[in-house]
Amino acid sequence: MEKIIKGKAFVLGNNIDTDQIIPAEHLVYSMTDPEEIKKYGHFAFSGVPASQAGLPQGGVQFIEGENHISEFSIVIGGANFGCGSSREHAPFALQVAGVKAIVAESYARIFFRNSVDGGFLLPYETPVKLNDKIKTGDELEIEVASNILKNVTTGESFNLRALGDILPIIEAGDIFKYARQSGMLA
Repeated sequence: MEKIIKGKAFVLGNNIDTDQIIPAEHLVYSMTDPEEIKKYGHFAFSGVPASQAGLPQGGVQFIEGENHISEFSIVIGGANFGCGSSREHAPFALQVAGVKAIVAESYARIFFRNSVDGGFLLPYETPVKLNDKIKTGDELEIEVASNILKNVTTGESFNLRALGDILPIIEAGDIFKYARQSGMLA
């Protein structure tokens, strides 16, 4: 896992639910077939209404054209990110699309656990509202060891809540790999 995560921000509002992250109509694709997996990335955030996306004038798509990997690797969200159904497809779709970290005020518990247990991405929490301080397209850096988010575009830095005990799970790749590495499973 990278010690410093660098990438462009994609900014969203509050209450982004799992059907906005990956609409239910796209859950027909296999999560193991290499070609079908790309569809999860391609349709990531395709259910987000314009009112929830902090897009600049003229709009920016999370996924351009027929691509399945986004130019945005860090998502900035508001409160209650990942609410809705308990599908692990949501953090999986974001990982396939190239997202490495989400920074939100708070998470729906099941989305948070699915992100960690599957080793899909880093779900950082912020003690301050950032989706009104960071703009879509800003260049960001997250120093994983110190839990600092730097907006390279503006020069501002923000403290994030420490990942604590979940970091080793994500570093291992998922909860089962972590359990094997730590001797909990044979």
